[in-house]
Amino acid sequence: QVQLVESGGGLVQFGGSLRLSCRASGRTFSNYAMGWFRQAPGKEREFVAAINRGGYITSYAASVKGRFTISRDNAKNTVYLQMNSLESEDTAVYTCAGASSGVVSREERSYDYWGQGTQVTVSS
Repeated sequence: QVQLVESGGGLVQFGGSLRLSCRASGRTFSNYAMGWFRQAPGKEREFVAAINRGGYITSYAASVKGRFTISRDNAKNTVYLQMNSLESEDTAVYTCAGASSGVVSREERSYDYWGQGTQVTVSS
């Protein structure tokens, strides 16, 4: 089992920045690809970003590319999501997920483990 715990969410003004963290415990973190997903009120959960187990391949949703950066520190068992130039449309619950395949994926079904999520609210 892998336990994932997110932190770093909160209230931020339009155009501001936040950095989310997701710390993993349990099985070897470095074997897993990691992803971030988000769900806004009344909408389905959507892919945000993902990173492979080695940290050298990333993927982003078109809506966040150029504003968000995913990274990982395998020594700290942590994956990060740096979010800049935040917009009202970024308001959502952000959840990290781990994929035992180790391969970057945009598909929820590729991920075996999920955190509880952290709320990000962008005020205009």
